[in-house]
Amino acid sequence: MKKAIITAAITGAIHTPSMSPYLPVTPEQIADEAIKVHEEGGAVAHIHVRDPNTGYPTADQDAYREIAVEVKKRCDIILCFTTGGRLGEPVGKRVKVVSSLKPEMASLNAGSLNFGLFHVVDKIKKWKYHWEKEYLEGTEDVIFPNTFKTMREYLEIIYANNTKPEFEIYDAGMINNVAFLIEEGYVRKPVYLQFVMGILGGIPATPQNLIFLVESARTTIGEFEFSVCAAGKAQLSLCTQSLILGGHARVGLEDNLHIDKGILAKSNAEQVAKIIKIAKELGFEPATPNEARKILNLKGLGNVNF
Repeated sequence: MKKAIITAAITGAIHTPSMSPYLPVTPEQIADEAIKVHEEGGAVAHIHVRDPNTGYPTADQDAYREIAVEVKKRCDIILCFTTGGRLGEPVGKRVKVVSSLKPEMASLNAGSLNFGLFHVVDKIKKWKYHWEKEYLEGTEDVIFPNTFKTMREYLEIIYANNTKPEFEIYDAGMINNVAFLIEEGYVRKPVYLQFVMGILGGIPATPQNLIFLVESARTTIGEFEFSVCAAGKAQLSLCTQSLILGGHARVGLEDNLHIDKGILAKSNAEQVAKIIKIAKELGFEPATPNEARKILNLKGLGNVNF
């Protein structure tokens, strides 16, 4: 059976505490969620951090380390740390986690885009914290910056720490960006692409667009591993399509707060269990963390700095 790498994006920097009481915000909660994901069969946990008192997205290095140490102590799941951070995070702070923790894997956003969250403000009736409404409304006038210079500098830091970059592809032009970085010698093949679909400002989450992204990458890059995540209600359908197309799948509360229509997911592990059930029905087996390490050619848990 083909092995499918199942990732859970634990908390992200998109959703706010008012949207779901189950969104993990403290280091302890985030670590516990990552461990539950492992127990359900997930191989990778994608990690953002938040202010434990307000849920505000941050790049607090102590929080990253606290999560990493606790998770490593209790299981062998792969931790993929964000270099995206929150919207508006200073670029220099975003990559610091790589040089600090030397993780097996880190995300690398493959281009700049408008990243809109402002359109969800009217759906929220009551705010838990004062920062949430302003944070979301502010994205009407925010560009998520990931320039060629930034990508080159991040790649130098990532490879200096023997970390695997996971390229976040929000739109088709970002495939060309990765191809250019490969051609110029900044990126080592084989690459791992995460197609991020359904963000306002990026490519819409449709089956046709996913096929287009995969075929475009095959034409432009050649051989690669890929995974898919989709914002909101398209999460499970496009993750399923990814498996059928030969890819992997990312679920999690960063991308979708629900387990079914109108029903909030109580944990990331619920979503992991559901996509694994679907995968098995289709003849796929979830990769263990060590199997995922082999597929992605990672350096191993013994070579991190936590």
